[in-house]
Amino acid sequence: MTNHRFVAACVLISAIGLGGTTQAGIIKGRVSGAKAKSLPDAVIYLDSVSGEFKPPDKHPVMDQRGLVFLPHVLPVLAGTTVDFLNSDNVPHNVFSPDASADKFNLGTWPTGKIKSYTFAKRCDKTCDATLLCKVHPEMEAFVVIMQNPYFAKADTSGQFTIENVPAGHYTIQVWHPKMKAPAQPVDVPKDGSIDVAFVLGKK
Repeated sequence: MTNHRFVAACVLISAIGLGGTTQAGIIKGRVSGAKAKSLPDAVIYLDSVSGEFKPPDKHPVMDQRGLVFLPHVLPVLAGTTVDFLNSDNVPHNVFSPDASADKFNLGTWPTGKIKSYTFAKRCDKTCDATLLCKVHPEMEAFVVIMQNPYFAKADTSGQFTIENVPAGHYTIQVWHPKMKAPAQPVDVPKDGSIDVAFVLGKK
């Protein structure tokens, strides 16, 4: 086989292979039942997906600005390292009293500095860690530790999208610091999308 025919054959085989193994869909939907400013605290996720999932190389950042944690809720895959930045002109501290984060305390650090923590504990499903500041007790935030990477936060209109979900039958849930919604079964197609709606209520 000549070189150009060999290359063409390889391209064709690759295209067929990719076409045959692309079996992932999209979950889209909306969360309602809460005020707009509280909707971005909703994390929508698939419960207990089998497999091993590698945390991202790039560290997500939780800022401390205006004496608040930003974002207020940060979902991460188990094993992810989070960078905590102090953007205020006063010292800040970050600690968690929760066993899901091994009750860590990063100490106190000044403006412009970053300290990091790896949320290594792997939960059977999903768990959360409350974040507090010993210098400013009114500050509070949450890191939600996910078992798998198929999750998304709602925006201020309640809309969310979870992409590249392997086709199959799952349970989809919502985590919110103050509200709840019933879990739902969901069948993700091999391609295309499926719509899901949640209505939040009081815990």
